[in-house]
Amino acid sequence: MQNYQASANALDEKVILITGAGDGIGRVAALTYAKYGATVILLGKTTKKLEAVYDEIVAAGGPQPAIVPLDLKGATQQNYRDLAATIDQQFGKLDGLLNNAGILGALGPMEHFCTSTFENIMKVNVTAQAMLTKALFPVLKKSNNASVVFTSSGVGREGREFWGAYAISKFATEGMMQTWSKEVDKTNIRINCINPGATRTSMRASAYPGEDKDKLATPEDLMPTYLYLMSDDSSDVNGQSLDAQIKKK
Repeated sequence: MQNYQASANALDEKVILITGAGDGIGRVAALTYAKYGATVILLGKTTKKLEAVYDEIVAAGGPQPAIVPLDLKGATQQNYRDLAATIDQQFGKLDGLLNNAGILGALGPMEHFCTSTFENIMKVNVTAQAMLTKALFPVLKKSNNASVVFTSSGVGREGREFWGAYAISKFATEGMMQTWSKEVDKTNIRINCINPGATRTSMRASAYPGEDKDKLATPEDLMPTYLYLMSDDSSDVNGQSLDAQIKKK
């Protein structure tokens, strides 16, 4: 769906929560969803960044967003339950959830990985996303057509040396999506993954510091796929892992 063309009101009256909304792909997704009519809930650990995205959306004439400062590494089940209750009270439903937040950790041989680094990566990239999604199910069920999107990676489909816990976390993400999507089949909720591919983000720069970033796709380039999975045009798509970029032969 890299060439998907959304109608101007494709996301009108939808409420969409984006994690990691302060920068990178999350920021651009939030701006894009708001442009197409969605009320976005901006979740991230840095309030200043979320406020900047909030201001951009308001300045562009988008629906007034909401801000949720929350660090997934330290978040508890009660934090997630409170968030779900607040969304229910303020909006009455949740139409979309983009699980975009993630951490890379240190790259290197598995034999050199320290336990705390491994656990932190798994907490943010897998456990927190599972617990957040679980807590939000009651409000997702109140939508006529809800979409949950997890963020995958090429290293979550085929292992690559030195990618350690990050790669393992993305394999887990793919498995979580496949399992959960079967459980919600034939309901109002659909669950899919997006593999962004090589993108001009700070995480990519950390992994490949010597790379020419000008040769990489920008987050804006990926948005057709992100729009597609949040729009009703993908209402029959469930259990799929989509590439946001056309693979080069």
